[in-house]
Amino acid sequence: MNKAFVREPDVTADYCPRCGSAGDSVGEMTLAVHLSEQQRRNLAVPACFCPVPSCEVAYFDTFERFVLAADLAKPVYPKNPDAPICACFGLTSDDIDLDIAEGGVTRVRAAIEKAKSPEARCAELAPNGRSCVALVQRYYMQRSGK
Repeated sequence: MNKAFVREPDVTADYCPRCGSAGDSVGEMTLAVHLSEQQRRNLAVPACFCPVPSCEVAYFDTFERFVLAADLAKPVYPKNPDAPICACFGLTSDDIDLDIAEGGVTRVRAAIEKAKSPEARCAELAPNGRSCVALVQRYYMQRSGK
């Protein structure tokens, strides 16, 4: 068959040049919060956030240029487990662990409700430009053994 009639697969994700994982596409608002002006000039927009905790790359573009997590102005979750999981409201893994130890979900529930509110600025503050709800729930489920 003539290749002119064969549809090429749609590329739906860009892959980290270090670990090969699919990145989360982020826009200028997110990059402006997490990167210096010089770092932003070195990346194409949109860029991607590498979500793999063990990978040293934080942001990268389709030209395989990248910014390391160690070079960010402040630590971000999941690259640094001590950084807030919820960048908007400051919920940390320690807060979730306290909920589990106390047998409740007070802090988790409050953070999830706030994340759904108009005050949430996930597109700017979250390193991947997305709501933290899935990350918070995943962390809680993993740590609580549910």
